[in-house]
Amino acid sequence: MKRYDLRHLKDDFYDRMVELIDKGIQVGEVGIFMFEVGDYSSIQKSADVIKQTGHELMNSLKFNEVDWTVVVKKSSEQDAKARKEALEDSKQETEESAAEEA
Repeated sequence: MKRYDLRHLKDDFYDRMVELIDKGIQVGEVGIFMFEVGDYSSIQKSADVIKQTGHELMNSLKFNEVDWTVVVKKSSEQDAKARKEALEDSKQETEESAAEEA
């Protein structure tokens, strides 16, 4: 398990977080990332970024009044690819059902 403090990056930490997941931790290992909350949009965006990369968001919690922590488990390339494909399929199904309702 490795812990990374990304608070100094303010709201521009997403690329660095993905880079650290890809290069800083091993498959199956857990990384803990701390970042500054700001207007709270960064919480959902960080979860979305992790989901889009195919890794597993294990936990997301408030650390203190201004900081947030996400716990991420790095997936193998095969698992990440499968998760990305499932996410795309889900998005497509949602769009199709929305189009049918309209």
